Amino acid sequence: MLNIRSFSLGPLETNCYVLTGDDPGRAIIIDPGMNPAPLIRHIEGLEIEAILLTHAHFDHMGGVDEVRKLTKAPVYLHDLESEWLVNPKMNGSQNWPQVTPPLATDPAEYSLDEGQQLQLIGRTFTVYHTPGHSPGSVSFLCGNDLFSGDVLFKLGVGRTDLYGGRERDLLDSIQNTLFSFPDDVKVYPGHGPKTSIGYERANNPYVR
Repeated sequence: MLNIRSFSLGPLETNCYVLTGDDPGRAIIIDPGMNPAPLIRHIEGLEIEAILLTHAHFDHMGGVDEVRKLTKAPVYLHDLESEWLVNPKMNGSQNWPQVTPPLATDPAEYSLDEGQQLQLIGRTFTVYHTPGHSPGSVSFLCGNDLFSGDVLFKLGVGRTDLYGGRERDLLDSIQNTLFSFPDDVKVYPGHGPKTSIGYERANNPYVR
């Protein structure tokens, strides 16, 4: 069983997830957002195997530098956003001065690709390239748990008016990739409450 602990981090209340498997001392982190103090307190004493990024917008990567230096864990990110961690304009932090100073950190250690399978914490995580909100957005599926980043929300979808966003790609990612999963797959989004594929397929007003 996958054990999932979520944290709402930073001014945009980004969902960060800490996942453990059978060994409670080993974990991975998905999207360490801004102001990561609650996350850092929680992971004290844990062995962090990896930091996975669904995409590299500032509110999802804002805690990467601090968490990576603390844990020595490698960062995984899709190649289409390989420059975003080092470029405040591309990750958006330069454009939101009322929210954050410009953010930058070292590049990711590993790239993510469509169909890739990551063996972490004794579990298999399959990578799905789900662009639209950003060109390198990915979703991670482990068993019946899907981590969708800012692609699919409860009764919502990701915005497409930021750098590299494209509405047609977003809807294709949802309709042709995420909605191909069974109804009972649980969706853990980048913001807001969790939902399920079946619920969104039946009720999401943005995807028809």
